[in-house]
Amino acid sequence: MSSISDITAQAIRFIEQTTYADLPEEALAIARRCMVDTVGLYLAGSQESSVRILIEDALAQGGRGDASLPGAGTKKVPAAIAGRVWGTSGHAHDWDDTQVSHDPAHVYGLLTHPSVPPLTAALIIASELGNVDGRDIMLAFQVGFEVECKISEWMKPRHYRRGHHTSGTVGTFGAAAAAAKLLGLKGAQLAHTLGLAASFAAGIRVNFGTMTKPLHVGRACENGITAALLAARGFEADPAALDGTWGFFSVMGEGFDEEKAKQGFASPLTIVSPGVSIKPYPSGILTHQSMDAMLKLVLDHDLKPGEIDRIRFFAGKNIIEPIRYPIARNHLQAKFSMPALLAMIALCRRASHHEFEDAFVAGEAMQDLQARTEVINDLEIDAQGYDKIRSRIEVVTKDGRTLVQWADERYRGGPSNPINDTDLDAKFLMCAEGVISDSDRAELLRLVRGIDKGADIKRLMALISGDGAAAGALLRNDLIF
Repeated sequence: MSSISDITAQAIRFIEQTTYADLPEEALAIARRCMVDTVGLYLAGSQESSVRILIEDALAQGGRGDASLPGAGTKKVPAAIAGRVWGTSGHAHDWDDTQVSHDPAHVYGLLTHPSVPPLTAALIIASELGNVDGRDIMLAFQVGFEVECKISEWMKPRHYRRGHHTSGTVGTFGAAAAAAKLLGLKGAQLAHTLGLAASFAAGIRVNFGTMTKPLHVGRACENGITAALLAARGFEADPAALDGTWGFFSVMGEGFDEEKAKQGFASPLTIVSPGVSIKPYPSGILTHQSMDAMLKLVLDHDLKPGEIDRIRFFAGKNIIEPIRYPIARNHLQAKFSMPALLAMIALCRRASHHEFEDAFVAGEAMQDLQARTEVINDLEIDAQGYDKIRSRIEVVTKDGRTLVQWADERYRGGPSNPINDTDLDAKFLMCAEGVISDSDRAELLRLVRGIDKGADIKRLMALISGDGAAAGALLRNDLIF
């Protein structure tokens, strides 16, 4: 039985004892899909201004050449700094996968974006160690994924309600566990890794809609890697840092759900049940059902932007509170603005990272339609609970019609309505477009899909860093050293 004093010990046993042979085929298949999604996002994110600043800063610092940087050529930097860049790049578009929960009392924001921290840590540590088998990377990823998701699931919603960004805070444990597993840490060193991670964990929601939001995940990767590397050198921390009056659960979230924690780690693996969702849009997961509803309304009625008089969006607090910008002025704010996202769908009939550009979001058409979009807190929707994302869209046309569309509660991309492999590959190829060559895109996709089946990890990392032409253009046009 779990108690407030043994969750850290449970995590240590799980990390120590889990082997590749323990991973069911379903978990491996889902993880490969998560990796394809994440690697594509490293490449798409490498083109973001925030990531280019981090790349410039990383290269300016110099140091050991442990790992390359996404889309930045052959230069290498120390492991932890590389983790910062990779992690921020993976979350830069807010398009990375999301943990699923079946708890009707859960707050969606409490769930984490699980793949970027453990995959980043595993790939960076593998680069530092050299000659690491892809099965070991898969194992480290799975261990970090599970630790991160269970901590997130067991925490009380107060953590997110207080303003913590779970992907930054709990993501630190995902990266730390993956790095520690690949480094072979056990016992006291593993306990100290988690203790360090508990003190490093940070990220607050005030920075949603800014460059700093994805940096939360970058710092989670950096700090998780740092925690494992320091512990490997003998640095000490509290050996039960998740537990007790001053432990992570109590300090960051006023406790944890003891009934949930009784199941322990890997009973079952979260990646299998309740699962993980792969995002169809580069915005907060809370927005996607509503965006699909708007797209359906537009297509069903062949609605042209010029026909729209105004839009009314009805939803509960679980959407309205975090998706908080009444009018987005730039692409980062647009990710957290229902008026911007609905206007984008109405104007373009899609919302990819190509639409999330400052010039488009700040343009006259987007600004005008956003101003004519009203966000309404529907108390009846609130009363139904937060186990599902519920919303309703009403579009009033200039000729007097009122078109209504409820969001489908089955999340497109989630386990009950997953994105198929063809669409996932298309997302990957679109993310990698313009960063690496077409032939390299195809090769990288093949390597990631077979990462634990003898893939050349050194080649995989080289492809993510970008071919000479693309990397040269990036450095020439945007970075100053």
